[in-house]
Amino acid sequence: MIKKTFVLVIGLLMLSSLVFAQGQGIPEPGTGSENTEIGEPGQGTNQQPEIDPLGQDTGEGQKVNTDQQTKNQGEVQQVQAQEQVRAQINDIMQEMEQKKQQMHNEAEGSEGKNQQALQNQNQVRIAAQTLSQMANMLGGSGPQVSEIAKNFDNSVQATIKSEEKIQTRSSITRFFAGGDAKAAQELETEVTQNRQRIKELKQLKDQSDSSEEVKAMMHEQIQQMEQEQARLQELAESEKKSKGLLGWLWK
Repeated sequence: MIKKTFVLVIGLLMLSSLVFAQGQGIPEPGTGSENTEIGEPGQGTNQQPEIDPLGQDTGEGQKVNTDQQTKNQGEVQQVQAQEQVRAQINDIMQEMEQKKQQMHNEAEGSEGKNQQALQNQNQVRIAAQTLSQMANMLGGSGPQVSEIAKNFDNSVQATIKSEEKIQTRSSITRFFAGGDAKAAQELETEVTQNRQRIKELKQLKDQSDSSEEVKAMMHEQIQQMEQEQARLQELAESEKKSKGLLGWLWK
């Protein structure tokens, strides 16, 4: 009786263990069932970027870094170029300031009306010579600007002579014969030619691929030239209107 009871208890224990194992999802021995939820290496959604044996990124990350380095290098070169342009402009301004002082001393050494004529046109002489100094900063248009500035400077020498004739004309001659019509005509001729040169300078400035700072400096010189031509034109017209008491004899 005891032996049967013992066998029954053992059987119940084995049955309970089997039921419990099936409830936990543990495959029965020999069924060949395995957990298929674990994927193969390399499969799934959480893949890591390719890394070389040294642990460096060989994909997009390296390309981004290279692009950034190229961009930074370009920005550095641009800043260096701007600093170089500013240094050149500063050197030219200092040189022209010295030239201006020299011209002022030359004018001071002249007498009377000659001194006034020189002082009147010193600024435009400085403008023309400044443009000549800037030629190497204007790219392909530099040689043309230099040539125009040289012609402009030569014209200034001519207009100074014509203005001297007008300024030094005696009051008696002016009273009877009027103004110096020939000198006035010479001024007008030079003014016409200079205005054409100014027009060409403006076109070259607009076409230039130089920096905005260089263009601004060039613009300032052109303005000085324009203002001087307006003054000379007004002087020539005023001189032509001065007929004098006997001016009709020279018509």
